[in-house]
Amino acid sequence: MHSLKIKDLVVDIDNKRILDGLNLEIHTGEIHAIMGPNGTGKSTLSKVIMGDDTYTVVSGSIYYDDTEINEMTVDERARLGIFLGMQMPIEIEGVTNADFLRTALHTKQENEFKLMPFIKNINAACEQLKMDKDMIHRGINKGFSGGERKKNEILQMYMLKPNMVLLDEIDSGLDVDSLKIVGENVTKYYEENECGVLLVTHYQRLLDYIKPNFVHIMMNGRIVVSGDQSLVQKIEAEGYENLIKEGDPSNE
Repeated sequence: MHSLKIKDLVVDIDNKRILDGLNLEIHTGEIHAIMGPNGTGKSTLSKVIMGDDTYTVVSGSIYYDDTEINEMTVDERARLGIFLGMQMPIEIEGVTNADFLRTALHTKQENEFKLMPFIKNINAACEQLKMDKDMIHRGINKGFSGGERKKNEILQMYMLKPNMVLLDEIDSGLDVDSLKIVGENVTKYYEENECGVLLVTHYQRLLDYIKPNFVHIMMNGRIVVSGDQSLVQKIEAEGYENLIKEGDPSNE
């Protein structure tokens, strides 16, 4: 079992406080959904866990399997098994999906890397995601639609096989069909690999396909209310403000 533990995390960007004493613990075999109004630090949390140096960690710690990873680089965190599916995946011209994933897996697996299983697995993942197989030979996200870019993030997840998956608004910009494909494939990966999942989302619709064990509401850079999946329906019915008033606004 692997675990990700965030303790008393305080984060700034350009001298502005974004996360303010946040605590969270995720174990493999668990799906956690983070919801809340815009500007509360939800996306910041996923980026800081992954090591985005745009942000300044003022205090607090991020632990992976009881090892503090605050000073680790992005690639070092990725090697531990942490993966971030981005809200706005960037376009990289001149590097194909296949080349990128082959290099990443070769680095991870070293002498155990075999080309034929790689080809077989990437073709199977494309088929599951209903992606045109020609897309793996194009530059990363080059000319991809918003939905294709999100599917490409899930393709990378399938190939890299992380044990801690962070998905930052993976549902934004998806049409109904693509949302179903992405949601069902994340659930399939979770069930087959016993990973931990952190979902950052605004919308209940993603949680129709990915069923969280825990739901957290963020406000002002902290988790202020936590519950099970029934909390999603309460959010839809009552809104964030009423739930926060009902709950204990602490992060313990």
